[in-house]
Amino acid sequence: MATKRRKVSNPLALAVLATLRQRPMHPYEMATTMRSQGKERSIKLNFGSLYTVVDNLAKHGFIEAVEASREGRRPERTTYRLTGAGRAELEDWLADLLGTPVKEYPQFEAALSEMAVLMPERVLELLRHRAAALEQAIAGARAEVAEFPWLPRLFLIETEYHLAMQEAELAWVRGLVAELDDGSFPDLAAWGHWVQTGELTADLDPRLATAIAESGASPATGAGGEPLN
Repeated sequence: MATKRRKVSNPLALAVLATLRQRPMHPYEMATTMRSQGKERSIKLNFGSLYTVVDNLAKHGFIEAVEASREGRRPERTTYRLTGAGRAELEDWLADLLGTPVKEYPQFEAALSEMAVLMPERVLELLRHRAAALEQAIAGARAEVAEFPWLPRLFLIETEYHLAMQEAELAWVRGLVAELDDGSFPDLAAWGHWVQTGELTADLDPRLATAIAESGASPATGAGGEPLN
């Protein structure tokens, strides 16, 4: 089941609506509030995108300007508040996102789908590096959470989810590293031979040979276009 098509679909817009549910604010205050609440760990936050999102939300009637003020020589700041339509959109959007799983396209998944073009030894090296980076990131996130023992779990739930996903990925990557390292990964030798020569070995599983042929994938080549030997 797909999520609904939104008039403003940038995840930053969701954060703006949720932030304005607290009280009316101008965009700079919105950004400061979101950063103070750690929202930038889950949502890309920069001023250029923020002002675009605020304009789009206002255009569709989800927020509205209530006043404009100026302090000294600073640029004029417009304060916005959430409208009834904006509150309804926020609640419906959240319900949609929380209740409906959707297909996402992580970069790591895309890389895994194409890793056959690299030598198995190179893939093993890179995955070991990824595992080490994940270990470091997990340790850092745990340490950060430990600095705020007074925060209710409700306000750390996205960090908890992120840690769970990283830990699951680390466990999976470690398993793949072990298979590549001990040679138990299927058709390992044939994979390396194909990358080096562009030739499929006679003992290769016919299903894999067919999949490679139908994928249109090609092995690594040198400067002259010849397979690397």
